[in-house]
Amino acid sequence: MIQKIKDLSREMAADAVATRRHLHQNPELSFNEHKTARFVADRLKDLGLEPQEGVADTGVVALIKGRNPESRVVGLRADMDALPITEANDVPYKSQNPGVMHACGHDVHTSSLLGTARILTQLRDEFEGTIKLVFQPAEEKAPGGASLMIKDGVLENPRPAGMLGQHVAPNVPVGKIGFREGMYMASTDELYLTVIGKGGHGAVPDQLIDPVLIASHIIVALQQIISRNRQPANPSVLSFGRFIADGVTNVVPNEVKIQGTWRCMDEEWRADGLRRMKKMAEGMAEAMGGSCDFEIVNGYPFLKNHPELTRRTRAAAVEYMGADNVVDLDLWMAGEDFAFYSQVVDSCFYRLGTRNEARGIVSGVHTPTFDIDESALEIGPGLMAWLAVKELDQR
Repeated sequence: MIQKIKDLSREMAADAVATRRHLHQNPELSFNEHKTARFVADRLKDLGLEPQEGVADTGVVALIKGRNPESRVVGLRADMDALPITEANDVPYKSQNPGVMHACGHDVHTSSLLGTARILTQLRDEFEGTIKLVFQPAEEKAPGGASLMIKDGVLENPRPAGMLGQHVAPNVPVGKIGFREGMYMASTDELYLTVIGKGGHGAVPDQLIDPVLIASHIIVALQQIISRNRQPANPSVLSFGRFIADGVTNVVPNEVKIQGTWRCMDEEWRADGLRRMKKMAEGMAEAMGGSCDFEIVNGYPFLKNHPELTRRTRAAAVEYMGADNVVDLDLWMAGEDFAFYSQVVDSCFYRLGTRNEARGIVSGVHTPTFDIDESALEIGPGLMAWLAVKELDQR
């Protein structure tokens, strides 16, 4: 079957590229993927499938049933939303929606999974079990489309034994695939602090409660929570990217606004770290005569690749790609809402190489110059089809 899948993937590559370019030209932001969802549903109907639309508002789910469909179910996920970025690429398929761009490759994920669906519908008489196709909205925006689709029952009726997700990798050369067992991507929480004091003229500091000084101490002190409370082998990142003290050279403001992000790879430590940060910030502000409002916006959990499933999937990728084209991935402290699936069912999230230095395709995701070597779409659809069929054989 592997050769049949490879042949079909090559035959369908031009259509996958055309689909990707259509999606790239017509990007839609998180929770607004209405036209994208209709496009996906129409393509699935063209394949003879009966897609369920409106899951988590703009999500689409479909089943491809092989022989003995109740024997085992495997889920395949693609995300559909774009980012609020103005595209800087000068390409024929440049975004036609000003200020909106597929800068994270979700157009690739969606077109690739549609290609996978085309392959598997042609081979449904040659595998046993059911493939569950999950086209998900809003990966880029909390609370994450994955969490909402799970609430809407995407992991039930039928329940997948495992979930596979594919994501572009602009740091991995095209033609190669990356895997990592266990912890892979970080949880993501947003921190919003308002430090309140008593402002006034900078020449009379004795008459003030300086929120700039208090806020500065808090930022430095919070880093000690990581260095002195976490286990050294447990990766964690605390970063602050916004500090607004809206005074002038000789005027101290009444308050300071701080925004940051907290990322780690352990749910127990995640909660404990947040508790410690809040307690320290509030206590330090009070001790210095002010106060601190510490708001936490919980994001995605950490993403864990199930070891046994990932080993099987990696071995299947070696069969399909050759050992030289399957690479190991490092930990990545970015977040990804596929993590919600990984906390509920056995999951494997792997990377599809899209980099081509000779052609200047080197920009990272979430940048206005991000693009891919589209020859990756000769690989992605067939590879995912093969991985799904192999996983169904684990019944």
